Amino acid sequence: MKILILEVKQEISSFNPLPSGYDNFHILEGDALLRHRGLNTELGGAFSVFDARPDIEVLPTILAAAGSAGLLSADGWARLSKQVLAAVAAQIDEADAVYACLHGAMAADGELDPEGYLLTEIRRLAGPNTPIVISLDLHGILTDRMLKQIDGLTLYHTYPHVDFGDTGVRAAKLLLKIVDEGVKPLMARVVIPALVRGDELVTATGCYGDMIRECQRIERDGTALAAGIMIGNPFTDVPELCSQVIVSTNGDRATAEREAIRLAEEFWPQRFRMQGKLIPLGRAIAQAKTMRGPVIFTDAADATSSGATGDSNAVIAALRTAGYGGRVLAQIVDPRAAAAAHAAGVGATIEVTLGGYHDPKRYTPMPVKAQVKLLSDGNARLETMKTPLTAGPTAVLTFDNFTVVVLSTSVSLFDRAMYYANGCNPPDFDLIVVKSPHCEHHMFEAWAEKNFNIDAPGATSADLKSLGHTICARPIYPLDPDVKFTPGATIYSR
Repeated sequence: MKILILEVKQEISSFNPLPSGYDNFHILEGDALLRHRGLNTELGGAFSVFDARPDIEVLPTILAAAGSAGLLSADGWARLSKQVLAAVAAQIDEADAVYACLHGAMAADGELDPEGYLLTEIRRLAGPNTPIVISLDLHGILTDRMLKQIDGLTLYHTYPHVDFGDTGVRAAKLLLKIVDEGVKPLMARVVIPALVRGDELVTATGCYGDMIRECQRIERDGTALAAGIMIGNPFTDVPELCSQVIVSTNGDRATAEREAIRLAEEFWPQRFRMQGKLIPLGRAIAQAKTMRGPVIFTDAADATSSGATGDSNAVIAALRTAGYGGRVLAQIVDPRAAAAAHAAGVGATIEVTLGGYHDPKRYTPMPVKAQVKLLSDGNARLETMKTPLTAGPTAVLTFDNFTVVVLSTSVSLFDRAMYYANGCNPPDFDLIVVKSPHCEHHMFEAWAEKNFNIDAPGATSADLKSLGHTICARPIYPLDPDVKFTPGATIYSR
């Protein structure tokens, strides 16, 4: 048995003014994909299943993964999609089945459903009878076009995400059930007109996690082949943006419909709870001044892992203006300041501006006179996935009571990797700025006195009504307050 494998991933914010391009993508081809063996990634999990079978040969084709960013340019999408489909076409005639690892929240200029386009073309190349199974981030947008091309899918069950490998294992096992046992997945989809954000989405503690555990239960007890609740990425403004329940069974329509509708009915009344609870920046600073700390200031409005620019100086500027005296650690994307630091060298004092490099309409560049404490190449790796981060020339600048890690390129900041890689230990500071809506508990909250979820401007603000959606289907909560919802399931089966 030969199984063709590919990965294409990017998550975008439609409200990021900086387009992304082909160069944003990290691309591996052929056997280079096998580097994921042993990693906590979807491909790593899938390989662990396929490698245990001596009768299976994997056909690795292409991996194209980009960090979260702005809308992919038309030229970038044209080049990327052509390369992906050429890699698939070169080996598809040998394949007995296909596993595609996707994210689900891509969007490009001129193509607002890139995953749907790719899957349509892969189905055309593979023919109607070759099984195709995909895996998706629970922040993806699963579309009608995608569902019409596939035989089955698996979704992340954790947020913050840690079950990358497990998701790949479940996808691989589902694919083998289809090929070996003749299982024919029937998928029931219930679209919920709600966008959600906030602490209740943390699966270990929030109400969303309670519903996800029901999905896991019906997978594990055999009620369903696969189940999940996708909450989409509220910053990816595309036509089918929504929350949705997906339940797959082995041809059992009644069970798939019943379970999907049941979960949707449980989700809908809790949409109010699943909104971001933000604290005004001035109030947070006033409270932080009276606390021993350390305290965390979560600037989720500038979350690079959700597609923001990373160049917000809103928090550090407000702290400076308010005269906060504790030791502050922060990160910012500003290639101009990083270049100046590298040109001057360690120990030099430079006068630069910080912030507002990519998004000056939201952030006014802030002049500082800073000392260059450390320079690096900006390379690190994520704590959970062990996959690389490449932030370009990076500098640690200090001024007054501030220590700021200045990156040239946006990378995911949902852990401590870029702090550690640049000689900064967060617990050594009184106030730490984190540009991610949530991180694993042990990384920050476990040792901090308080985590303040700051109300600040940005392309990924949890104040969803402030962003300006123009494309997603309306009405949808909370953009529209009086939304009516009667759950009904759409069935997909090949």
